Amino acid sequence: MTKFVIYVLVMIVTVWAMDGLNINGIFKKGQIAKARVAYFLLLLSIIYLVSNFIYDFVYLKLF
Repeated sequence: MTKFVIYVLVMIVTVWAMDGLNINGIFKKGQIAKARVAYFLLLLSIIYLVSNFIYDFVYLKLF
């Protein structure tokens, strides 16, 4: 249950932070679908990595 809460909190913060990025400038014109897929995969990667880091950090500090 603890890991789920961490995932939800990190997801909220990550979506909020990624909203400030303009990744459309990286992709070619008309490649909207590819930009959205890349944005989504980047979002999932960041959420996974940060959540596991926080969980491992807290777990190692407590035990």
